[in-house]
Amino acid sequence: MSLLETFTFLTFWALGCGLSKLEQSRISISSEVKKSADIYCKITSTDFVNDVIHWYRQKPNEALEHLIYVSSIKIRALTHKHGNKKFEARKNSQILTSILTINFIEKEDMAIYYCAGWFFPQKIFGDGTKLVITDRNFGPEFSPKPTIFLPSTAEINHENAGTYICLLENFFPDVIKVHWKEKDSNTILESQQGTTMKTNDTYMKFSWLTLTANSMNKEHKCVVRHENNVNGVDQEILFPSMKREVDGNNPTEKACLKDQSGALQLQLTNTSAYYTYLLLLLKSALYFAIVTFCLFKRTAVCGEGESQ
Repeated sequence: MSLLETFTFLTFWALGCGLSKLEQSRISISSEVKKSADIYCKITSTDFVNDVIHWYRQKPNEALEHLIYVSSIKIRALTHKHGNKKFEARKNSQILTSILTINFIEKEDMAIYYCAGWFFPQKIFGDGTKLVITDRNFGPEFSPKPTIFLPSTAEINHENAGTYICLLENFFPDVIKVHWKEKDSNTILESQQGTTMKTNDTYMKFSWLTLTANSMNKEHKCVVRHENNVNGVDQEILFPSMKREVDGNNPTEKACLKDQSGALQLQLTNTSAYYTYLLLLLKSALYFAIVTFCLFKRTAVCGEGESQ
């Protein structure tokens, strides 16, 4: 490393000593080609004025790419492409935020964008914001639509445990984050996440939380973060206490729970049937190719025999 590089590194490190946390609350942002998009990074620091904030992006199956950095709260940092201002980075001291602006958006700009800064002895990163390129305008009507499924009384009584299921449907884009908490707690609980699946022009996803006897008397919530949530606020879907459901069960509630379990089973059955159909279709295509090859070969052999 040259003397100049060493000096530059130490300078940037020293200017980042007050930085302790970077937060990118938006997990995705959608934009059309040729438009502009802003990506925000909230900064927790004791020396925001002097912090140096870097911006990176990562395209699918590619390495992290450094785009730009900004150090001043008065002057924007710029990079150009084909004579145009492609990337702009700035710092807003009123809201302690760095903003990356992507101009003249192209399809090749689809990537996850990260802010970063030095916090001794390493560089720390935000969680990332994915830029989604689309030719359609999507609003709150494309936020996740939740359906809740509660454990059956038989499961709770027999297993002394129960599972909440949160089904989210009809959302776009596919970028979504789901986690679980107790109703009055900020602690994120260990849960399971299903694969995000495409259904026509939108997406769906399952998430579930299994509770043991110690937690069955508490209410829980499924927290959903998505770009098109109303006012950008996380959805909080409340699940009632399992113990209360068992203690206060009545025939109407039992029928409801049975209907919900049936709906979930139907959804899973339809998904399984779809993939089974694809597998059978591929097998049929393979058999057809083999039979065609054999017939063609047999015809060729017969033709040679007649000519001899």
